Amino acid sequence: MRGLDEARQFYEDFGREMIRTRFPAFEGRIAVGLAGHGSQCFGFDDALSRDHDFERGFCLWLTDEDDAAISVALSRAYRELTGSSSSARSAMAEESLGVRRISDFYRRYTGSSGAPESWQQWLSLPSWALAEATNGEVWRDDLGAFSAVRQTLISGMPEDVRRKKLAARVIGMAQAGQYNYARCLSHGEAGAAMLALDEFVRAAAETVFLLNRRHMPYYKWTLRAMRDLPLLSDMAEPLEFLLTGENGGEADVLKKQLVEDICASVLRQLCAQQLCSGEGDYLEKHAFEIQSRIENPAIRALHIMEG
Repeated sequence: MRGLDEARQFYEDFGREMIRTRFPAFEGRIAVGLAGHGSQCFGFDDALSRDHDFERGFCLWLTDEDDAAISVALSRAYRELTGSSSSARSAMAEESLGVRRISDFYRRYTGSSGAPESWQQWLSLPSWALAEATNGEVWRDDLGAFSAVRQTLISGMPEDVRRKKLAARVIGMAQAGQYNYARCLSHGEAGAAMLALDEFVRAAAETVFLLNRRHMPYYKWTLRAMRDLPLLSDMAEPLEFLLTGENGGEADVLKKQLVEDICASVLRQLCAQQLCSGEGDYLEKHAFEIQSRIENPAIRALHIMEG
């Protein structure tokens, strides 16, 4: 059973009744679910995932006011319910389950107590942070305070910010994949060619997520998450091959063609979303066209690579 499903079952079997009987006045005010850091929050965990930073339980999110009133007692009741079931802790591990203030949960990912309030904040936030802030599931939130921020983070990115991020990633695809990869091979710089491919894959992957209006997770889950996207999910396999396939001779020729095929697929989707016209194969000019269609003059004036 996935950690996400196990956590929900544990809440349904024991957590719901604990809240109902011990905190009846707050039952409709406590948001419950599982979200944040960890493979189980994305639904990507397996048996191996449980060897570190894994624990049984779920999240209880409180407003600042309710936290001041019941956090100590609720935390004690939660610990009594879950017991000691943690795996080994890594150096980068942070407490993520149990009782948390809503404002603290979102501050970890956005730098503020809720959703970004300006385009500058949206532009500066890394996609992995937004992915972790919006993954998992919320099983109860009668008050709606937690879910309101969550929904804004899921679908509230300004379109001009999305276009700016796309312009930066698309020109990155052109420079790293369509230009520098082949140039590095011609210079006999095999290591630099591999770095160029890595840059291309990263830029292409985030482009795919932006075209899906989704947030790309931490790199080790990027290709796994891409396979579940509604648009361009078939890009995951060729992108993975660029990183893992053999190199040299005919393999290099194949990879150069694969880069062009990936760029062509991305360009078709860019055109389908009316982000550019689609004339010409090289993506650099299309990146500038995407940027030129940004309405906000301050965002449009930023350097093409910014974002």
